[in-house]
Amino acid sequence: MTYNNIRLNRATREWVICAPNRQGRPQEFLNRKSSTIVEAKSTEPCPFCAHSQQPSEKILLEIPALSGNGWQVRVVPNKYPVLSADVAIKRSLSGVYYLELPGYGHHEIVIETPDHNTTLALMSVPEVEAVIDAYYQRYMELMRIRENLWMIIFRNHGKSAGASMQHPHSQIIATPIVPRHRRWHEDEAQRYFDEWGRCAYCDMLEFEESEQLRVVGGNEHFLAFIPFAAEVPFEVWILPKRHQSDFGAMTKEHRSAFADILKNILARLYYKLNNPDYNYAIITAARYKIEEPQLHWYCQIRPRLTTAAGFEIGSGISINPSLPEVDALFLNEN
Repeated sequence: MTYNNIRLNRATREWVICAPNRQGRPQEFLNRKSSTIVEAKSTEPCPFCAHSQQPSEKILLEIPALSGNGWQVRVVPNKYPVLSADVAIKRSLSGVYYLELPGYGHHEIVIETPDHNTTLALMSVPEVEAVIDAYYQRYMELMRIRENLWMIIFRNHGKSAGASMQHPHSQIIATPIVPRHRRWHEDEAQRYFDEWGRCAYCDMLEFEESEQLRVVGGNEHFLAFIPFAAEVPFEVWILPKRHQSDFGAMTKEHRSAFADILKNILARLYYKLNNPDYNYAIITAARYKIEEPQLHWYCQIRPRLTTAAGFEIGSGISINPSLPEVDALFLNEN
């Protein structure tokens, strides 16, 4: 019998209940929407496809195609942004209690390829590297704007992950506020550093690399592993091995290495779990925290294989019906 246990993520101080007796083998998490691994072909017009791009449409960044003809990656403003840069930032009271400010910020779409019917997992490493270079260039540009205090780069793959368009794309949002959730994690990292004099994420990296029970990939500059207290089955974190709090601190060599491991992990999930829906997010330090010794940027990949229910919503504690060590073993099998 496999016993359930409660695990603590030492970096975020979040508790997770690992309950493998609620689920069977890792194969039971396979995407059951189809028995074959194919992308659905679409005949409907797609605004992200090359033939749909109008010359008058604003293009924030364009990376040329590797062949030298056309483009490989484009960044454009989101047509339906959650935030907009054309408003002033000024807080005000609504009544005598509620605080509000105009919806200032930046919301951009990274069109990852002209090919409508592919995905990052199936692209070449140089193609994925072009996407990472686009992330990097837009990150550096947006963080030069003083009003932007925090930024997130994320990707929604599949309907259950919130993707409204099939065409491969990511999103970038910059905000004039830092979410409380991120401040909480920053505070926990600070407490760990004050107590031990070390970065919690660096300690986690060292332990995972030495133990090898949850590692699912790595290269000279990055390590990928399923966290000891993974909140969902097959959750993967990719961390730079060198202490680095700011995504923008990467060199060209680091960006190439990041593209290599990101493509590797996404391909592993694609083939082993039959192309599951997932979200990934690049978590980086807030604007005035980028030199802090306790923070460490990382990429968090979370497949959408389970659904949060009443206990998770009410308690804030995740129930993972799988063991990270078993998930890692499954992903590492040939």
